[in-house]
Amino acid sequence: MNLTRIIYWTSTMIMCAIFAFSAGMYFSNFEMAARFFESFGYPTYIIYPLAVAKVLGIMAILSGQSRILKEWAYAGFFFDASLATLAHTHAGDGLGLSVIAIIAILISRIYDLKMYRQ
Repeated sequence: MNLTRIIYWTSTMIMCAIFAFSAGMYFSNFEMAARFFESFGYPTYIIYPLAVAKVLGIMAILSGQSRILKEWAYAGFFFDASLATLAHTHAGDGLGLSVIAIIAILISRIYDLKMYRQ
């Protein structure tokens, strides 16, 4: 296995683990997630759809069945992590996993292009 594949799969697994953890928290502990969303000024009715979107995004990226869905998943993850970073920073919570997620998304996407568009 060459270095490009190792970097791609490592960053992709980190990214997917962060979003799977987030979606799992939304499903398993709705009350806590609702408190966070309310403190950020977001409506709580988006928690379950956001969790489902994260799971579907993970599936789209890992399956690689559709390049278009994969592109949308990367974009959605990037916007989600960027907005989470801004919301946590504005609330004074610090940066946390959202910055790690952004870095993992960017690395995964760059190495995805290197692997599959040569």
